[in-house]
Amino acid sequence: MGPLLPNGIIPSEWDSLIAILIGLVFGFVLEASGFSSSRKLAGVFYGYDFAVLKVFFTAALVALIGLFYMDYLGFVDISQLYVHPTYLWGAIIGGTIMGVGFVAGGFCPGTSLCAVAIGKIDAIMYVIGIMIGVFIFSELFVLFKPLYEGSFLGNITLVDSFGVNPYWFIFIFTIFAVILFAISDKIRGKIKKVFY
Repeated sequence: MGPLLPNGIIPSEWDSLIAILIGLVFGFVLEASGFSSSRKLAGVFYGYDFAVLKVFFTAALVALIGLFYMDYLGFVDISQLYVHPTYLWGAIIGGTIMGVGFVAGGFCPGTSLCAVAIGKIDAIMYVIGIMIGVFIFSELFVLFKPLYEGSFLGNITLVDSFGVNPYWFIFIFTIFAVILFAISDKIRGKIKKVFY
C-alpha cells in the first residue's frame, strides 16, 4: 500500500480488505478488457493483437516512474524496497517454461484465474495444469534445487546490471516503450484482423 500503511495513514487492519478489493477491481478490469480470452493473449505471440503487451508494458512504466517520483518527493525510500534475489538459471528455465505455457494455453496465471471465474473450460484445464506442475515441482524440489538456486547474482535490478543512473534508465525505457508501441501498431496494420 505504498507509504499509506507504514505511515499509519490507513490502519493495518484494513490491509487484507484493501488487498481483496484491489484484486476484485483488477479481475473486473481484466475481464472487461477481454484479457480472459486466450486468443487475445496468444495474439501477442502470433502478431495480430498487441493489447496485452501495451497494457502490461504501460503498467510497468507507470509503476517505475511513480516509484521514483514518490522517492524524489520523499514518500518512498527506494533503497528500502525489497528486491527479489536473482538466480540466473532458474529464471531462464522457469521463464522459458512459463513462455511456452503462455503461448500453448493462451493464459498467464492471473488471466487464467479471471477466465475460470467466468467459467471458461480451457482456463479451468490450464489452472489444473498449473496445480499439477506446482505439485510435481514441490514434490521433486530436492532434484530441482541445485538448478533452482544455481548462478545466484544477488538482489540486483536492471539499473544495477547496466550500471546507469536510474533516471536515465527510466528515460531510455520510456523511449523504448514508445518505439515498441509504434512498431506493434505498424505490424498490426499489416496483419489480417482477427475477430473474437
